Amino acid sequence: MVNNIKTNHESGEGKPGFFSLLKTAAAAAFGVQSDRNREADFSQKTVIPYIVIGILFTAAFIGTLIVIVSFVVE
Repeated sequence: MVNNIKTNHESGEGKPGFFSLLKTAAAAAFGVQSDRNREADFSQKTVIPYIVIGILFTAAFIGTLIVIVSFVVE
């Protein structure tokens, strides 16, 4: 029965949560988004949360690369 319970994001109702957005951004970065999750993402009323999390995810990724490179260069 637990597997049949859907979150608001998966059922297309309400706003997606932070971890759902983070999962979507990570899946998009690695190119492994499932059709069901993609359809749930595109059924949302606004794209603003996805744009914001995309920018934050990209900034965190670039920041991580900068830190790693600075450790390697030293």
